Amino acid sequence: MHDFDQDYWERQWPEGASAGINDRVLPVNPYLMEQAQSTTPARALDAGCGTGAETVWLASQGWQATGADISATALATAEARAQDAGVADRVSWVQADLTTWEPDQQFDLVSTNYAHASIPQLDLYQRLARWVASGGVLVIVGHLHQPGGHSHQQSHTTHAEHAQQHPEEATVTVGSIVSTFELGAWRIDSAQEHTREVTVPGSRSTTLRDAVVVATRLG
Repeated sequence: MHDFDQDYWERQWPEGASAGINDRVLPVNPYLMEQAQSTTPARALDAGCGTGAETVWLASQGWQATGADISATALATAEARAQDAGVADRVSWVQADLTTWEPDQQFDLVSTNYAHASIPQLDLYQRLARWVASGGVLVIVGHLHQPGGHSHQQSHTTHAEHAQQHPEEATVTVGSIVSTFELGAWRIDSAQEHTREVTVPGSRSTTLRDAVVVATRLG
């Protein structure tokens, strides 16, 4: 299995990444935007936040947002982004390994956007589900598994190594994600495959193939 540990992720973020941060990431995850804009702002967690594009956007929409990531370098960039956007007072940053971290609260909205850890993807999603408050929503965006090949060409970061080839174990299907939710405890609000074109740094267009599941905790 690919080793998505702290050393791996630190290598993906060059020092001084806060320079030109607006050119380093894709637009905010549209699936998160759709869900957050239809929900009353409260407490949100961006799990595997990278340089914080989604976290800062949530704060700009009135959410009290927490961004958690294993990379200290990425979080330094995220903090600079929040300061530039004038939302630092509505954001908390946590350097954490999502495979071992236990937050001291639950959240009304938990989002993960292409996050990978040193455990299988579905195990990671099960951990994140525990952090959703009753009545809260979990938004999962994963790289759609393409049999016979890699599905990922560019993540919400611009680092070349991570972008070019994506290990099979870090891809998922909608069906596999849905199967992790306990019947009666969750309502599946949306479970879809999406293909979208985005412009990445350098004005290049690339195709993202996403497995997207939105679920509400009932109990």
